[in-house]
Amino acid sequence: MPTARRLSAAAALTVAATALVPAAYADDAATTTSTGGGDFFDKWFAISDAAKESQPHWMTPVVTVTPRLEQEFRYDQSWQDRPNGVTLENYGGGKGLEVIPMANTEIIIGVPAYEVRDTPKGQTTGWGDETFLLKYRLVSANEEQGNYIMTGFVGVSIPTGNEAFTNHETIVTPTIAGGKGWGTRESGFDIQSTLGIAIPLANLSGLGSPITWNTAFQAHTGKLWPELEVNYTYFKNGPNDGKSQTALTAGIVFGRFELNNRLRFIIGGGYQWVVSSFKTFNDTWILTARLAF
Repeated sequence: MPTARRLSAAAALTVAATALVPAAYADDAATTTSTGGGDFFDKWFAISDAAKESQPHWMTPVVTVTPRLEQEFRYDQSWQDRPNGVTLENYGGGKGLEVIPMANTEIIIGVPAYEVRDTPKGQTTGWGDETFLLKYRLVSANEEQGNYIMTGFVGVSIPTGNEAFTNHETIVTPTIAGGKGWGTRESGFDIQSTLGIAIPLANLSGLGSPITWNTAFQAHTGKLWPELEVNYTYFKNGPNDGKSQTALTAGIVFGRFELNNRLRFIIGGGYQWVVSSFKTFNDTWILTARLAF
């Protein structure tokens, strides 16, 4: 992907995220003068702030889903090169709204990605499937109390996308995730890892049930979060049954930058490449932008 194109996309996301600030939350004065609305948000933020405080304050990696509970809106974008002259652009990455409604629970409501696939025969565009993710935190401790976490996930993909990009079946993905950190909130190192299996409710022979193991090795100092991820997939059932693929992702995330008393802006990116002999893609550039609240 050309450098200018990546930079222009990043700049556009930065401007868009900043423009959302006034619409996302009013000033404290306006919030406190609202009776019912103020009470609702005060209670919600009290619960979500307490949930975030009782866990490590690491950054969500570029690819690996963090075991931490987060409250943010996230937008990802990727440019992928595949074998046989095929490229795939993904706008949104299936990310979206993440909220903490209860002390140990997070719900992610994905926004379907818009995809552009180019092949030697032409171009195909359309929307991907709708996704949801439920996290339940089993145990956690912040940096002063032990710096660790373990969480269970259940993800669901619903076949709402266009014909070219839908899986045609509902897919359920149970996952176990955990992490351990060393250091303080200001600087340190952590490892975050997830292990999950995608289970289609029909057409197992066509879709398979891939097992995915992602691990992120992340350092940080201040607002700088460099990382290296190992992304491993074992293909069980389906057309690639018995094969496996290993990719590495080198990335960096910057943040959390204060926009007002609650909103924080985060931006980062990474480069992912396949190191195994079997590959479903060659490499991918990834951009990620988030508004945490």
